[in-house]
Amino acid sequence: MHLRRTTALTAASLLLAVPMLSSCGFNYATDRPYTPAAGTNNRDGSVDVLGAVIVSAQDDSGTFIASLSNNDQQKSVDFESISGAGDSSLKFQDFPPRTIDPGAALNLSQDGGVPVTGTFTAGDVVAVSISLSNGERVNMDVPVVADDGYFAGFDTSGSSSSSAQPSGSSSPSSSASPSSSPSSSASPSSSPSE
Repeated sequence: MHLRRTTALTAASLLLAVPMLSSCGFNYATDRPYTPAAGTNNRDGSVDVLGAVIVSAQDDSGTFIASLSNNDQQKSVDFESISGAGDSSLKFQDFPPRTIDPGAALNLSQDGGVPVTGTFTAGDVVAVSISLSNGERVNMDVPVVADDGYFAGFDTSGSSSSSAQPSGSSSPSSSASPSSSPSSSASPSSSPSE
């Protein structure tokens, strides 16, 4: 009698445990790609956009950097343009298309990135839209990070903002790049020296 009861209890507990154990078998978090970094990743299209950030040394200007990886092993793809998405006030500097060879990657941080202006500060997240020559458009939310620590020196917008946007030049940006402004280089030489 005890053997029958023990067998029945064991069988009943196994039947109750099967649904709980089978529900844990798929789509583990550890099976999904994850890169611990400050940047945003998008792997939805034929070109992966990895580690996308806007590096900003001062409010309202910065430089977009990311790695663009061409998953097509046969055809090259051009990174044609980038713009603000939605109701974003972002304005990116124009650039000639940058080719991403088949199966290769383009690292914008080594290429100077893409200078951008708008209303943002470090810590914000902004919407951008990347256009590729194969007709794909990659929309993503990109964090704005400070130009220090790991990202120190990646913001090139200060050196190119005076030539890209003459109407927005102010005294802090002209003093930040004295070699590119003839009027600011004239003032140090006219100072009295003894």
